Amino acid sequence: MIDRELLRKLRRIELRTSRLADDHLVGSYHSVFKGRGMTFREVRRYVPGDDVRFIDWNVSARMGELYVKVFVEERETTVWLAVDVSGSQRFGAAGRPKVDAAAELAALLAFTAVRNQDRVGLLLFTDRVERFVPPRRGRPHVLRVVKEVLGARPRGRGTRLPEALERLARLARRRAIVFVVSDFLDEGYERPLRKLSLRHDVVPLRVFDRRELELPVLGQVCIEDMERGTRIELDTLDPRVRNRWRRQVEARLTAHGEVLRRLRLEGADIDAGADPVPPLVELLHRRERRARKTR
Repeated sequence: MIDRELLRKLRRIELRTSRLADDHLVGSYHSVFKGRGMTFREVRRYVPGDDVRFIDWNVSARMGELYVKVFVEERETTVWLAVDVSGSQRFGAAGRPKVDAAAELAALLAFTAVRNQDRVGLLLFTDRVERFVPPRRGRPHVLRVVKEVLGARPRGRGTRLPEALERLARLARRRAIVFVVSDFLDEGYERPLRKLSLRHDVVPLRVFDRRELELPVLGQVCIEDMERGTRIELDTLDPRVRNRWRRQVEARLTAHGEVLRRLRLEGADIDAGADPVPPLVELLHRRERRARKTR
């Protein structure tokens, strides 16, 4: 039984994200994430302007005139959403936790994918795999995916991103598009991310909250680690404390960026308190420009 608050969130996200997907993402998505390849459909008579590389010489010899092979793009693509629902994802400003931003992001991607006749699967994870939804098409399935993210009541609080990536590598046997939605507050994920990216098109999407970057100047505060449950007291008036916090955050961001550079993966940073569409659109445009340069 779905509760009223969850239903309200689900309806709001559907109305917003389905429109945004149509208005801003579908066209670029289609050109960036093409189908698995081209499949033969039929032969037909050659007409001036046809690519001579597609002439079927065997059929042409039998028929006494030129025939060409006709191919169509295989659009059946599988999209996997690997979404982090660990304790740190419950953090967020003004009643907007990162997990809600992750759900909206998942909805945007899922609605965009189904508009292109792609199948969408879901893997929710913390320090374990919390939920697995096999890939399917259609609006009802997308709503189920979003509901699973929004309504997640995980058993785990911590994050084990490497284990989640390894599990997904075993589940996704055919080449797929894999969006990893997480704050990436973990270590040791470079090797499984590399393994996953060797077979699949992996897109890391880092969800963050601006309040994580800088300590607010509030005097003596008690901060709880939402994954471990531990608490520490900090004097936010002390510039040395704030500087140490900033250095630790910058070190994590630098390490994450270096992993992506080494693996040649292109992702985006999504501010939980802002509109997720601009960074997604920019990501797709960057990939479009890069694809044109390599042609």
